[in-house]
Amino acid sequence: MTRQITILVSVVSAILIIALMTRILPPDAAAIMLDVNRASWPITVQNILWIAFFIGLGELSIRWRAGRLEENQFERNYLPLDEETVLRPGDDLTPVYQKVRSSKYRNVCFLPRLIERCVLNFNLGQSVDQTNALLNSSLDLFLHELDLRYSMIRYITWLIPSLGFIGTVIGIMLALNYAGDRANVESPEMLYQVTERLGVAFSTTLVALIMAAILVFLQNLIQGKEENTLNRSGQYCLDNLINRLYSP
Repeated sequence: MTRQITILVSVVSAILIIALMTRILPPDAAAIMLDVNRASWPITVQNILWIAFFIGLGELSIRWRAGRLEENQFERNYLPLDEETVLRPGDDLTPVYQKVRSSKYRNVCFLPRLIERCVLNFNLGQSVDQTNALLNSSLDLFLHELDLRYSMIRYITWLIPSLGFIGTVIGIMLALNYAGDRANVESPEMLYQVTERLGVAFSTTLVALIMAAILVFLQNLIQGKEENTLNRSGQYCLDNLINRLYSP
C-alpha cells in the first residue's frame, strides 16, 4: 500500500512539474525538456521520462525512510550496553527476547530480527559457536534481501536511458521522413526543419542520461547507507550479544 501511494504521488508530482515547466520555461528550453512542439503533445517521450524519473525518486524515498527506521533501532536499547553484563540462557535472555517480540518492528527491521533469531537459537542449543554461525548466515541473507529491494530502482535506471534512445530513434526517423517527402524538397525551410527535429531528437537522450545519472547517484548513497546500517546491526549483536553469551 505504501508503494502504491508513493507511485501515485510521484505521477501526480511529475504531471504538476511538467505543467509548471510548460509555463515558466523559455520556448527553446521547453522544446528540449518537454518537446512541446511535438504534434502528439502532451504524449511525448520527454514527458514519459519525467514520470519515470519521479517514480524512481519515489522508490528512493521509500528506501531512505526504511534506512532512517533501521538507524532508529539502535536507540531502543534491545541489549545491555555495559561491559560487565553476562547473558545466560533462560533468565538473562528471556527479557531480551520478550522485548524484541513486543516490538512492532520485529518483522520489518534487521536488528530486532537478528536479536530474536540469535536469542532463540542460544536458548534452545546453548552453543555460542552455533549462535555466531547463525548471525553470520543471517547477515548474508539480509544483505541479499536488501539488494533485492533495489531491483525496481535498477530497472528504472535502465529504463530511462532506453526511453531516451528510443526517443532519439523516433526523432531521427521523423526527420528523415520529412526530408524524404517530395513536397518538402523545394522548401527553403527544409534544412531548418530537419536540423530542428534532429536537435530535439538528441536532446531526448541528453535529458534521459542526466536523469539516470541523478538516480544512480542517489541510489548509491541510500543503498550504501542501508548496507552500513546492516553492518552496524551485525556489529551491535556481536559486541552486545554474542560476546556476552555464557553457557554453564
